[in-house]
Amino acid sequence: MGNHHLVLDEQIGLICKVCSHVLLEIKYIFPPFAERTRGRNGRKYCRESPSLLDVDGFRFSDSSTFQDSPVYEEGTVWDLVPSNAKATMFPHQRGGFEFMWKNIAGDIILERLREPLSDSKGGCIISHPPGTGKTRLTIVFLQSFLKMFPKCRPVIIAPSNLLLNWEAEFHKWEVDIPFHNLNNKDFSFQEDEATASVFHCLSHAGRKNPQLIRMVKLRSWAKSKSVLGISYDLFRILTGGDGDGYAKGIREILLKLPGLLILEEGHTARNEQSLVWKALKKVETEKRILLSGTPFQNNIKELYNTLYVVSPKFASDLEQKWASLSSSIDKNARALEELRDIISPFVHRCSENVKKVSLPGIRDTVIHLKPTDLQKELLKRIPENPGSFYEQNLVSLISVHPSLVAKRKEFSESVSHLKEQRCRLDPDIGVKMKFVVELIKLCGGPKERVIIFSQLLDPLNLIKEQLNSLFSWTLGREILYMDGKLDVKQRQLSINSLNDPNSDVKVLLASIKACSEGISLIGASRVVLLDVLWNPSVQQQAISRAYRNGQTKVVHVYNPVISKWEVDKIEQQMRKNYHSDVLLSRNEVKMDPSRSVSEDNILESMVKHESLRHIFEKLSHAPCTT
Repeated sequence: MGNHHLVLDEQIGLICKVCSHVLLEIKYIFPPFAERTRGRNGRKYCRESPSLLDVDGFRFSDSSTFQDSPVYEEGTVWDLVPSNAKATMFPHQRGGFEFMWKNIAGDIILERLREPLSDSKGGCIISHPPGTGKTRLTIVFLQSFLKMFPKCRPVIIAPSNLLLNWEAEFHKWEVDIPFHNLNNKDFSFQEDEATASVFHCLSHAGRKNPQLIRMVKLRSWAKSKSVLGISYDLFRILTGGDGDGYAKGIREILLKLPGLLILEEGHTARNEQSLVWKALKKVETEKRILLSGTPFQNNIKELYNTLYVVSPKFASDLEQKWASLSSSIDKNARALEELRDIISPFVHRCSENVKKVSLPGIRDTVIHLKPTDLQKELLKRIPENPGSFYEQNLVSLISVHPSLVAKRKEFSESVSHLKEQRCRLDPDIGVKMKFVVELIKLCGGPKERVIIFSQLLDPLNLIKEQLNSLFSWTLGREILYMDGKLDVKQRQLSINSLNDPNSDVKVLLASIKACSEGISLIGASRVVLLDVLWNPSVQQQAISRAYRNGQTKVVHVYNPVISKWEVDKIEQQMRKNYHSDVLLSRNEVKMDPSRSVSEDNILESMVKHESLRHIFEKLSHAPCTT
């Protein structure tokens, strides 16, 4: 075996490139799905004899609209659910389950589902708050749907870091349906039997063929009852372009074969100019389920683009009316309500109150801090309402610690001394840094862990340096760090360490964009949002990493601000949250609800402490952004 150089000949099988020895015939590797049959006019028939996609010799039946007759005919869809699943589902999940069935298949009564499915029903949005079990709900739906329609070929498209989470959830709930992660470059051993022979031969030959592995996974998914997982980026790459041969075949498989599309964090594709949005437009099935705790991101236009991904036909018919209503929401109080009524039939909502039933609570506080004299001086050099991202980032950096701008040419003369290590490691020079360090120190007593979120990495690195200098804490033990460059496996190790009550972890320093929906950080109960974002949903996602199912403590959220510009941004966030609540909340909303649920002894002790009270200007309890 070691002397053979194995290659895959799609006509012959696995052969040695040197001596032409046939190690495994092609019929034992990729038996065809179905024989090609045609009618008298030469056209391929879909139901009796599915047409075939031929990709480098691998044959796939074409299921652009899966004509799958129901397997069961009596009872309700709940009879298709595993016996222990319904008992473990929350009321909002049970409601979402029936909503999915009604929108995707038309009913929950099995007798009414006798006819093969068509694409006329379209898609739906599951808009449940982050941390309320959308993944679990979707898995239960897939289990039941695949029992009824075993040939529907579901595809889950998600951010790459969440695909491992889906695999883990399939394993956790002992789902007996194979999950093929197309992003994973290794076999999962859930592929069909022929794969075992191929993998055995290739592994002995000491080589891997990424295209072969990908094709085996696609074929296994297309051939048998299973689920395909793929990231948005990989989906965009594989379905983009106009290449021939292998590229064209893969493109057609992903666009034509899926009978059901699950879009995790579906708001990802909200920009009509993005390649991901354009790729999703080309998928033939209209049976789509979009999962998002925050479908409303920045504005009404982006929400329309999200709706278009879910139901292109509906959104196209609605385009002019949507534009008219969205342009008048600031003048016409009824416009938001009309938009809500329009989208209501295919959006399943549940209020944040579902968390209050099972979680201890949340308290969201805006901390108005007094800047140091040096911070005041530096902030005066920037417009009160900074227009460019560069100016806005300068405000954010100065607000944390002036040394973060010591190397910027516009400040180099006045703060050149801050380049010295003793100044850089002094928290007293920056009021936000002072607040963060003292908070982390005080949380060590009651053994509460802290997450510091920032959209900028420099402040996180400086906090890491200062904690090491002040307390001799080390990275990987007391301090965890997470940004977008962190390896997926290392990220999971950090998450496990934070959530392990027996670990020595004190604080997690995290890029706010690196902690997306689906990540659980319930080991922490104190969350600091170091800077204010334009997009409140990103902030909401971050908070919900800690405030989610499984949390055993009250979650305290801190928004430290020192400039008028930061305060204005928080007020803009509140208005955006109001629009989101009206459009996507089932309950009546108020502009400024008080959701304080607990005393904050640690913050109170800081405000009263003789050496700290001078840094505080005032506290205000914000409407909870989750």
